[in-house]
Amino acid sequence: MPSSEHPQTGRITRWLSNTHSLAFSLYAIGAAFGTYFCMYAFRKPYGAATFEGLKFFGTTMDLKASLTISQIIGYATAKYLGMKFCSEASRSQRLSMLVFMVASAEGALALFAILDPNWKFIGILLNGLSLGMIWGLVVRYLEGRRSSEVLLVGLSLSYIVAGGAVRQIGDSLLKNQLTDQFWMPVTVGGLFIFPFIVCVWLLNQLPEPSEGDIAERVKRIPMKAEQRWKFVREFMPGLLLVMLVYFFLSAFRDIRDNFESNLFRELKIDGEKGNFLLADAPIAIPVFLSLLVLNSIRGHIVGMVATFGIMISGTLILGLSTLAFDAGYLGPLAWIFLIGMGAYLTYVPYGTVVFDRLIASTGFAGTAVFAIYIADSIGYSGSVVLQLYKEFATPDTTWVNFFRGMSYSLSIGGSVLLTFAAIYFIGKVKRARSSQETISPAHASK
Repeated sequence: MPSSEHPQTGRITRWLSNTHSLAFSLYAIGAAFGTYFCMYAFRKPYGAATFEGLKFFGTTMDLKASLTISQIIGYATAKYLGMKFCSEASRSQRLSMLVFMVASAEGALALFAILDPNWKFIGILLNGLSLGMIWGLVVRYLEGRRSSEVLLVGLSLSYIVAGGAVRQIGDSLLKNQLTDQFWMPVTVGGLFIFPFIVCVWLLNQLPEPSEGDIAERVKRIPMKAEQRWKFVREFMPGLLLVMLVYFFLSAFRDIRDNFESNLFRELKIDGEKGNFLLADAPIAIPVFLSLLVLNSIRGHIVGMVATFGIMISGTLILGLSTLAFDAGYLGPLAWIFLIGMGAYLTYVPYGTVVFDRLIASTGFAGTAVFAIYIADSIGYSGSVVLQLYKEFATPDTTWVNFFRGMSYSLSIGGSVLLTFAAIYFIGKVKRARSSQETISPAHASK
């Protein structure tokens, strides 16, 4: 039954409360997928442009690098703010917050289009700041349910597919001379305003988790400052390990998305033939299938083992695929696809199953969104640091060689750190289950 916090109990909400679990899951995945897919139309289209020959205020830094760093700074700032606002947001606030954020992002893209090239970073920074809390607000609709893993995996497929799709749309607009590279991002965003509003409205019809969901997955409640600090203290060693990996992993994934067109140019891949989609969209299949398996695992200990197993397999793919590329066994497009697949196999569980499963298995009263936003804020900070390192410490290094080095480093370091993190968290879950001591909502608030 929907909780009293739900702002309305319309016909769709009542139907979802009583329908078959499969129908509910398909509806929830469709609404969440559509919402986040549309959000990417406001965030990623500029990646299709190269802004070739343009420098930031006459320095050696490429304009595109300055724009990417500016957007990530805005996005990372929003992630830090999201640790408070997304974990505290009530159900009645979410819809208006989502619509306001996307409207602000589109306005920022319009500002980006009209500003002088030296000052365009302001528009793109405000764009990132506007969009950084959307993931957390969408996750709040999906977490704490018996089907949360599959719902969150369905949501995650959106950004795997959307990045390449919106860059392909932007690339088509530029190739057909329908707009220039500065007006292209706001044009692509404009195409998705109405679909975004529809998807958010559909998402807002979801009922709150049922009594059965709460019994199995723990009631998810807004987390005030005291609960947030308690969570950090409770899981500090494991959090440090997974966050260190995420610092570099998030940077790798984000830079790959934003500079994919540069990689294509260096590797002589023609983006006009739909290769953005070929390099990105198929990744959704193995990621979905692997994480779908996790949803079928009811035991929390086995679920944790399987989750970290998938993440470590992703880091291993990064190194092995790059080794095969260097040896001449893989072509350029296949290599870009495989390093993307490896990165996403490791990356996606951070925003989906790891923390949701951790809370469910230990009984900690709170919301997984807080932990997700710790990870995201650290991850996007890493993205800024590594891009600044690339621009100023190794300016002559090609993007291909930069990614080769990152792939090997993440493969070795990530595999080791995630193995130790798995041992820690699995031990935590075992102790919680064997002693049958879970932290109740009443205890957590003391």
